[in-house]
Amino acid sequence: MAVLGAGKGGKAPFGGLQPANGGSAQQAKKLVIKPLKVKPELPANFEEVTWAKLKDCVVAVHCKRPVSNSLEELYTAVQDMCLHKMADKLYSRLQQECDTHISAHVASLGDCLGLEAVAYLDRVDAVWRDHCAQMLLIRQIFLYLDRTHVLGLGCGAAPVKSIFDMGVAAFRQHLAARPEITTRTVAGLLDQVERERRGEAVNRPLLQRLLRMLGALGIYADAFHGPFMKASTQFYRAEGERLMAELDVPAYLRHCETRLSEEFERCSEYLDASSRRPLIGAVEAQLVGRHTAPLLDRGLAPLLDGHRVADLGRLHGLLGRVGAAEALRAAFREHVRATGLALVKDEEKDKEMVERLLELKARLDEVVGAAFGRQEAFATTLKDSFEYFINQRANKPAELIAKFIDARLRAGGRGAGATGAGSAAGGGAAEEELEASLDRALILFRFIQGKDVFEAFYKKDLAKRLLLGRSASVDAEKAMIAKLKVECGSQFTAKLEGMFKDVELSDDVMAAFRGSTAAGGLPQGVDVTVSVLTSGYWPTYPVQEVKLPEALDRASAVFRDFYLSKYSGRRLVWQHGLGSCVLRAAFPRGLKELSVSTFQAAVLLLFNDADSLSYADIAAGCGLEAKELKRTLQSLACGKVRVLTKEPKGREVSESDTFAFHTGFSEKLFRIKINSIQMKETEEENKKTNEQVLQDRQYQIDAALVRIMKTRKTLSHKLLVAEALQQLKFPLKGADLKKRIESLIDREYLARDASDANVYNYLA
Repeated sequence: MAVLGAGKGGKAPFGGLQPANGGSAQQAKKLVIKPLKVKPELPANFEEVTWAKLKDCVVAVHCKRPVSNSLEELYTAVQDMCLHKMADKLYSRLQQECDTHISAHVASLGDCLGLEAVAYLDRVDAVWRDHCAQMLLIRQIFLYLDRTHVLGLGCGAAPVKSIFDMGVAAFRQHLAARPEITTRTVAGLLDQVERERRGEAVNRPLLQRLLRMLGALGIYADAFHGPFMKASTQFYRAEGERLMAELDVPAYLRHCETRLSEEFERCSEYLDASSRRPLIGAVEAQLVGRHTAPLLDRGLAPLLDGHRVADLGRLHGLLGRVGAAEALRAAFREHVRATGLALVKDEEKDKEMVERLLELKARLDEVVGAAFGRQEAFATTLKDSFEYFINQRANKPAELIAKFIDARLRAGGRGAGATGAGSAAGGGAAEEELEASLDRALILFRFIQGKDVFEAFYKKDLAKRLLLGRSASVDAEKAMIAKLKVECGSQFTAKLEGMFKDVELSDDVMAAFRGSTAAGGLPQGVDVTVSVLTSGYWPTYPVQEVKLPEALDRASAVFRDFYLSKYSGRRLVWQHGLGSCVLRAAFPRGLKELSVSTFQAAVLLLFNDADSLSYADIAAGCGLEAKELKRTLQSLACGKVRVLTKEPKGREVSESDTFAFHTGFSEKLFRIKINSIQMKETEEENKKTNEQVLQDRQYQIDAALVRIMKTRKTLSHKLLVAEALQQLKFPLKGADLKKRIESLIDREYLARDASDANVYNYLA
């Protein structure tokens, strides 16, 4: 390349350009390369001499002797042979020489087959490591050959292997010629794996190198994987059968998890990646899959009963691995149904049924959430199971759930464990606890098919809470009705809301009464509070006759006259069984106020005229029927607070007893509440409530049948029954429907088809 620039002393620059002053240009110089006079030639023995030098190097490497020439000199010799087109012969000679030495190395392994397993594996590892190190060094020396000749022919029709791969192929070829070496090596490897599984310490790096050797030779799958999987399957099959007989289910599950963890670690430590999935699958199949039925039969019920959430999580995880999640779900369903059915059918513990069901639901919810991963299938199974068993005992669970809610609403903060009076924090916690308790009860309520039974008992209990002032919180009462309205609709709660409306209207009526001139007609010292109830909203109560004391009778007449003068056309029926009174009693030891029922008041006021009365005298004086009178006297003379004494003493009241005013009454409190035994639920009342529900259901069945037939006009018996069962929300038998259909036919709402007696026609 010419360089342009100004020369010193004004001379023209090199390259023949004219100077700026117009002087003459100098002639450019030319360089001429001439051929050599004598053409160089390779020595006649160049190839042999050079190969001899290289062969000596290869032999020295394989025999672990020092190389006589420097690596640079040897590399240059390889380069010279390749540049003079001797690469093919050089590769062939190198391959032949390496093959000879590799054959000898492999043969040495066949000579020591009698060694102990670990010693033999060490020998195989040493030979392989030496082979790899030797072939890497030879490749460094013949690197020019590897990068030019081999690389150039590597993509042809008959590709040439790289020098290292050529050595691996030779090792594999000679190893295949001596199958006993591979067999002995694999047997030693399997022995080491089994020893490790039995808890012995093994040389994991040695196993890793040998298994990678098999992988590098391309014989891992054929030589090792098959026997390894067979041995693993046999090992875990035997272990599974042995441990299932020795261990309990939780311990067995922990062992399975440990084994799977060990095999995962084994795969990451020294096994080939291709073995991971088959190996883990074999372990799962032998330890879990083969024993699914015994694990469920022996383990699920104790784990659920013992609330072993962690062990249940293990069971779920392991069975899910072998595709047995559906079997677990089926067993879970059967256990929940059996457990729940036992609780529902246990009549001796009816009072505890709801609490026990709520406890069961809470425990199983935690199992589904924590152990079964909140899977929708298990949550649905739990819901369906509760719905199944809770409806196996007609009406009773619905009644008891209503009673449970009644108890919570009456207890209020006390039921939540509030201890400090006036403590805002304690009151807030109590309200939250009450809210949570009602929400839990609603969970069971959702499972009930006969919600009309619940409504009947809830309405009856609500009436008592409202009329007797037993409700702990009006806000809680209204919140509960709001929850029921969300669950069942406004029609379900219409009567319940009407009861609250009656209470509010009664307050307005009483305010108007007290502000009127009629209130002046009340006897001196007597005040009245009357709740006026709409009969359609409230439960039906039997009218119980009682001879009220003169003062109470006159007060009730004053209010009746006031009310009827204001609301003409209405009829008042007094329900004295729901009334209460506050009496002021003068005991020798002090004045007391007694909070009692109307019946108790009628009995106590008789003792204003006499200190002692016989049972017959009391019966004549108050006019109560015998059963109610005995309960009333029992509450006054045999209860916790005894304002009367009875002769002879005892817990039961008989017609021969005599009662007297208790002059020794020494209760410290000024205002004392005497519990009314007559307000406790009786079997007769429950039976009557259930009968009323059945009567109401007949009307609902009739209405549903007529509604369906009015839409369809003509329908077969089978389809009519199926559609009616779908519409009606309470449990019903086909025989009951058939009776109602016959009743509708008799009343000419329906008629049988003339051509087919199983087909009904609607009569407009």
